[in-house]
Amino acid sequence: MEGEGASVLRPAVAMEAVALGAGRRRAAHVDPDAPRPILEGDGYAWQPVTAVENHAAALRFLHPPLPAPPSRPVPPGGPTAPGTGRHRRT
Repeated sequence: MEGEGASVLRPAVAMEAVALGAGRRRAAHVDPDAPRPILEGDGYAWQPVTAVENHAAALRFLHPPLPAPPSRPVPPGGPTAPGTGRHRRT
């Protein structure tokens, strides 16, 4: 540490989307068209990251689609090709 007063930042804990609206926090499905800020927990407080237009956009931001796995070439004949193996009925 550089000194006694040096602040130590904790790693980001989580991200969440909160519906903007009056009153208590409610479930996401109650008002799916409401804009939502994306918040990130830094271990001490929730910090705003960005804002999105609705619940569907918040889900896309928080859980982006996984990249497609690399495609492997299909072997000639494939696993269902005719053959005389012991596992095949004749």
